[in-house]
Amino acid sequence: MTESSSVILRLGRIAEIVLNRPDKHNAMTADMGLAVERAVQSVNEDTTTRVVLVRGSGRAFCAGGDFSFIDAASRRSPEDNRVAMLRFYASYLSIQALRVPSIAVLHGATVGAGLCFALACDVRLAAREAKLGANFVRVGLHPGMGCTALLPHVVGPSRATELLLSGRLLTGDEAERIGLVSRAVERDGLDALAAETAEAIASAAPIAVQQTKATLSDALRRELGGALEREARAQAIDFTTADLAEAVAAFGAGRGPEFRGR
Repeated sequence: MTESSSVILRLGRIAEIVLNRPDKHNAMTADMGLAVERAVQSVNEDTTTRVVLVRGSGRAFCAGGDFSFIDAASRRSPEDNRVAMLRFYASYLSIQALRVPSIAVLHGATVGAGLCFALACDVRLAAREAKLGANFVRVGLHPGMGCTALLPHVVGPSRATELLLSGRLLTGDEAERIGLVSRAVERDGLDALAAETAEAIASAAPIAVQQTKATLSDALRRELGGALEREARAQAIDFTTADLAEAVAAFGAGRGPEFRGR
């Protein structure tokens, strides 16, 4: 096992990458993204790995971007933010570069950029009581982390549009009904389902599995580049708005934001 302050990696036939900021609900920072990149590289160098379980420690899978990161971005120039966001996106979306399939195991809150990280995995499994959603507009931001390409790819353009424009959250059960996750089960059965699914993949022919993963992801990865550029430009503007400042202030005060469109 290897461990950074924010990511745990367990190598093996069925490997695990675990987001490890439980006190912050695994909210994303730049350092955590770099740790994800290092974990992906280590998995790709380990010839014994057949599949990777992607998890979050504590009560949440991932609560999205850390508000301290968002607050800091509000004080940078739009161009600096555009560059910074592209780098931030790339670090977490490196999960797509795994040479073997990945399974996101969503036991708790999976929102915003955290949902995008899960969408970038090959398979998603969830607890019925988990909360999932692309809540970017609820915090004054255009969707990021590839969400405008990843979510329509998984659930279709119509459902994705409604979810992105409303920012509403789904239960694991509803996520299963719309195809956002493959299966949703009771929380105490999720680990068994993850192990069963991982074993089914790990016991299949490894070359054919890796080829199939690459073929399935090819079109999406070619589309993703343009979406990331558009998202980074939009978020760079959003960081300068009063609505974003209101979202940060509301989060700190433990209240709902009051957006005024400026």
